[in-house]
Amino acid sequence: MAVGEREQTGTGQVLPWLTSPEPAPLSGAELRAVTTTRRLGIIGALFLAIGSIGAGAVPVLNPAHDIPVVRLFARATTVSLAIALSGMLLMVIAWLLYGRYARPGRERMATPAQTFRTVVMWVTPLLLVPPLFSRDVYSYLAQSEIVHRGMDPYTLGPAQALGVADPITMGVSNVWRETPAPYGPLFLEIGSWMSGISGNHVAFGVLLQRGIAMVGVALIVWSLPRLAKRFGVQPTTALWLGAANPLVIFHLVAGAHNEALGIGLMMAGMELGLRRLPIRVAGDTPPPLARGEIGFIVLGAAVMTLAAAVKVNAALALGFFGVMIARRWHGRFSDLVKAAIGLTVVFVAVMVAVCYATGLGFGWIGALGTPGQSRTLVSPVTLIGYLTGGLGIALDLGVHVHSIMDVFSVLGMVAAAVITVILLWRSFRWKLRPIIGLGVGMAVFMGLHVATHPWWMLWAVIPLAASAGTSRFRVAATIGSAILAVVITPTGSPFDGRGFVLPQAYLAAALVCAVALFVVRRTVPLWRDPVSQVSADEGGSDAPSAESRLANRE
Repeated sequence: MAVGEREQTGTGQVLPWLTSPEPAPLSGAELRAVTTTRRLGIIGALFLAIGSIGAGAVPVLNPAHDIPVVRLFARATTVSLAIALSGMLLMVIAWLLYGRYARPGRERMATPAQTFRTVVMWVTPLLLVPPLFSRDVYSYLAQSEIVHRGMDPYTLGPAQALGVADPITMGVSNVWRETPAPYGPLFLEIGSWMSGISGNHVAFGVLLQRGIAMVGVALIVWSLPRLAKRFGVQPTTALWLGAANPLVIFHLVAGAHNEALGIGLMMAGMELGLRRLPIRVAGDTPPPLARGEIGFIVLGAAVMTLAAAVKVNAALALGFFGVMIARRWHGRFSDLVKAAIGLTVVFVAVMVAVCYATGLGFGWIGALGTPGQSRTLVSPVTLIGYLTGGLGIALDLGVHVHSIMDVFSVLGMVAAAVITVILLWRSFRWKLRPIIGLGVGMAVFMGLHVATHPWWMLWAVIPLAASAGTSRFRVAATIGSAILAVVITPTGSPFDGRGFVLPQAYLAAALVCAVALFVVRRTVPLWRDPVSQVSADEGGSDAPSAESRLANRE
């Protein structure tokens, strides 16, 4: 979107930063602060990579035990945990410090190119490490191997199809060894191709799964700045919140979760679908149909359907995309019905084609409830359910925790559905921007599920990164990301019987971070906006030096 062009807000307002000049390059002092912040994040990534050898979700048959020097970390798990936690905290701190140079409305701001290079630098040390924060990637390997061997992953669990003694099954968490796959046919078909390459080599299979995830991350990085321009958000802000986010680096890259491919396809589909859609505000007369508009709408819907064929969550994006289409036409209820019918036809056609082309059919529909078999304390619904059940026990009303959890699980999803319908209607009535409605709707569905995991919230954070430039939603996404990034350990384990190691490791990590911040305090102001910092070589002026101008041109 060009500067000064009107943007689709919920109220028809012109967003202030669209009519303001483009941010100036960073000053010399700010550029040095960004460089130091970037290095702080790189050190954190290296710490996390080293700690992952002993504190990651390593394979049961860990190849690190056969590598000199490296095997020291594999055997010193408590020390490795402290190192990994230090890296986590350093990366979160570096991300928050960098965010001051990506804040919308700033006179001088880091460029999208600088932010992209920062993402690359922070991600690179984690590309070849063991999985971190969960063992889900081993489930992907096992379920993909089931498909590769010609069996049905929607009726057989890894232990039943492959056997408990299979090296691939050995890495799967006990809770998932006998459950069917809850993932879409497209993801499992791609995984089966990877299984044909890796065979029983678990470590190599993990790297191939991470390669699939990196395709999704690349799509996120590609689509974010483009969608941001379309919705009046600074591309730097979008990349910082949606790509440099510790949740992305920890869970989509290091954890190799298939959310990466699902979210990446969803965001890419949204960008393609909106490519020819004209920008309107409430009250505008609908312009004539643009050349290629219908084609790009169909293409975008098809790509979003492919995202749903990875994880069904992405189907929600089609609802808010339909609202955008209806608002682009005449904004009548009949337009909403037409858009819904058209997108439903595309969704059904593409999904049926994928199901038949992969040979996996529609068994994934019946397996969608599989994640709910594992309840997490990250979920507020689970917490309320356990507290209610515990209160019943305390009042001598009997032990009904599981029954109560089942009731709260249904209530959570019903509440999420009702809230999402309200968000869709408010978006259609120009009271809310549809892509923000998508982010909030995803947050509600993910947050009210009994099996919520930190990385699930990226379904909400990344759409908000592309649309919530200066709103309270951006602040909420930032705070939530920073907290969720540090609530689970790199192993994904609760350390049953060894819980005492966690406070010790967190204390050691806090001391490391305190020392690091003390070292960088002069270059990176910690308590005030560095916009007021003026370096001596700039002669008391905030104007960029020649050196900083050259660096900012990259």
